[in-house]
Amino acid sequence: MTRTAEGDALTALVLPAFELNGEFLAAAHDIATPHGLTPAWWQVLGATLDEPLPVAEIARRVGLGLARQSVQRVADILVAKGWAAYVPNPRHSRAKLLEPTAAGREVVTSLRDEQHSWSNAVGADVGLDELTHVLDIVSRVIRASRRYRGDDAP
Repeated sequence: MTRTAEGDALTALVLPAFELNGEFLAAAHDIATPHGLTPAWWQVLGATLDEPLPVAEIARRVGLGLARQSVQRVADILVAKGWAAYVPNPRHSRAKLLEPTAAGREVVTSLRDEQHSWSNAVGADVGLDELTHVLDIVSRVIRASRRYRGDDAP
């Protein structure tokens, strides 16, 4: 089977998408490290700011290649550092919920200014209309890929 023009265009997007992910991770490292966090710790802790979640749900939400086992290791580290705690889950006795402690909320809040500075500067350089358009396209590619794979998760 030969690839269509659309298939070629999508394939040409793959390496720049990986490069963009790498750039996002590098920026997250630069922002998080001075506050004692890694990007993964920030990501997992951030996923719990609105509501306590089980590890499996955090893994689904943060995606980005973090397997449930990796999220579990990060969650255990966050608990050991006092930035999160496990609490009972009323829906599942064995799958405890992870929730941030006051110290965890404080550490995430402490890096907010740097994250806003980075996103404001990069966003201004690219432009609102362009970023909105790219977000729409990326969302559509993700949905189409999930449909193809039979995974209709949001």
